[in-house]
Amino acid sequence: MDDFEKIIENGITFKGAPKKKADDGKVKTKAKKKKYITGAHGSGSAKQKAKYREQRANRKSQHRKK
Repeated sequence: MDDFEKIIENGITFKGAPKKKADDGKVKTKAKKKKYITGAHGSGSAKQKAKYREQRANRKSQHRKK
């Protein structure tokens, strides 16, 4: 009952939520790095993905309407 008495005397203290770290703007995954996006690192799969990304970006539906 020592803990119980301690709580009764001093009360319960709740800690605040952990503070979020400031975004330092660094790229953390390979998928977002320039060479991987463009397929320049030599992987056939990456080149194919880059081709499809480029096709998707050039679609009519992806362009801003005037």
